[in-house]
Amino acid sequence: MKIVYAALCLYGSAAFAQEQPITLRAGTLLDGKGGVLHNAALVVQNGKIQKVDSGAASGYDLRNATVLPGLIDTHVHIAWHFGPDGRYQPRDDSQVTALGYALENSYVTLMAGFTTVQSVGSPIDGDARNAINRGVLPGPRILTALRPLSDARLTPDQIHEYVRKVAADGADLIKIFASKSMRDGGGRTLTKEQIVAACGEAKARGLRTLVHVYDAETIRDVSEAGCTTVEHGTLINDEVLRLLAARGTYFDPTVGLVTQNYLLNRAHYLGIGNYTEEGFASMESNISAGLVMFKKALATKNLKIVYGTDAVAGAHGRNIEGLVYRVEKGGQDTKSAIVSATSLAAESLSLGDKIGTIAPGMEADIIAVDGDPLKDITALRRVVFVMKGGRIYKGLPAAVKSR
Repeated sequence: MKIVYAALCLYGSAAFAQEQPITLRAGTLLDGKGGVLHNAALVVQNGKIQKVDSGAASGYDLRNATVLPGLIDTHVHIAWHFGPDGRYQPRDDSQVTALGYALENSYVTLMAGFTTVQSVGSPIDGDARNAINRGVLPGPRILTALRPLSDARLTPDQIHEYVRKVAADGADLIKIFASKSMRDGGGRTLTKEQIVAACGEAKARGLRTLVHVYDAETIRDVSEAGCTTVEHGTLINDEVLRLLAARGTYFDPTVGLVTQNYLLNRAHYLGIGNYTEEGFASMESNISAGLVMFKKALATKNLKIVYGTDAVAGAHGRNIEGLVYRVEKGGQDTKSAIVSATSLAAESLSLGDKIGTIAPGMEADIIAVDGDPLKDITALRRVVFVMKGGRIYKGLPAAVKSR
């Protein structure tokens, strides 16, 4: 409760600024598209970035920090949590309890600099989204799939109906399981006809699709069916990577956080569902395979690699670790890594004209970190300032020098 009270107090202290323009002075500014500015000033009013130009005489002093767009994680499970006994709790007896955990996870995610997340696993995500959108509780902008499509027994006609129902219930996208978990070998679960039915119906409803899939053949079917984003893809090959690039299918490898988090929190998961000794052994062995896959993806020309972590219980608030891993272990260029978690991620969410970039007319989702991430990617762990939609949620006292 102390965290919630403190957050509400900070929210109240920052909310005054909505009518009047706010100026942020940045020593270094990363615009989210690979551009770098020095001694820049950002003018924010009514939740939008009004102007970006040379340094101003007064304002919120962020000259000793690096300023960049709010980060975006395109794949989280915001409701996943450990229960009072410290064990993973896949189901709560109380919806109030479930929402409470989702809002706690949302808060720590926002404080880590992630102003937008895409949560693809639970109906309670919609309640968390709506609660945050009311503007009282702090949290990232949430896009949710509500209920993933996972029943491989459904006919194409039944899948059409399923997608229509989820869309009518307010989903922002459709999540599709086309493969088993890698803990169970990652084998195919849906036919091409089923995949076509799901992605085709979603497109007809104006919704994007995100597909959990591992093997190359199924990934080919997913891309050819016009689905939006491929998730995981550990068993993909060079030919299908080139196909994704040619077709403009987004690819989210989810390396660097989710598996490491499971291993770190082994005692909290072991013995629940398919979190078995064999499952953990499989995950551990797949770390190296995932890294090989990621390096192949980086070498694929024009492939749209976006940033998603698959953050589950134990990982919320540590979302940046996957990006650090991509740079330090995977060899990704730092600028490209940051773009993957800002403007390119926003584009994959069909929000490229609203978030992910620092430019006039964009939503004022802005963070600042202690250090220069272009020289040391771990600077992104040290978030000292968070603004979402023009409201300051972190760093207000320390950031203010003159107004």
